Amino acid sequence: MPAMASRGGSRRRSMNEINMVPFIDVMLVLLIIFMVTAPMMTPSSVPVPSVGKGSKMPKTFGQVIVQKDGSLTLKTDGNERTISLQALGNAARTWQKDQEEDTPVLITADKTVSYESVMKAMDALQRAGVQRVGLTVKSSGN
Repeated sequence: MPAMASRGGSRRRSMNEINMVPFIDVMLVLLIIFMVTAPMMTPSSVPVPSVGKGSKMPKTFGQVIVQKDGSLTLKTDGNERTISLQALGNAARTWQKDQEEDTPVLITADKTVSYESVMKAMDALQRAGVQRVGLTVKSSGN
């Protein structure tokens, strides 16, 4: 009677696990595809915009000069003074209020000045609410 107790001994048990073999097959095929195509890809370069010239310089403008060491000089109406990054925004905004509505503040930097220094000056002007900010580049020879 032990055969009677099993009742359907030829039944399959349900699987509680995921079959990983198809997944591994797909991953190996993708790996081979990437290994074959990777040497064929050429590294691309990002085109950097060239420096252009504006049609004309504005009649009046304020100028922030970023030095190689990161120090800042504010040049307005013939006056030139060294200024800290914290005071730059408020000084430029105060000067701009006394000028015509669309008078710009130009940030001038040598080509060798770090990008971070220029961005810090631009950020200080933007936070202070300076409306028009322009960028100029001095060549190393000047």
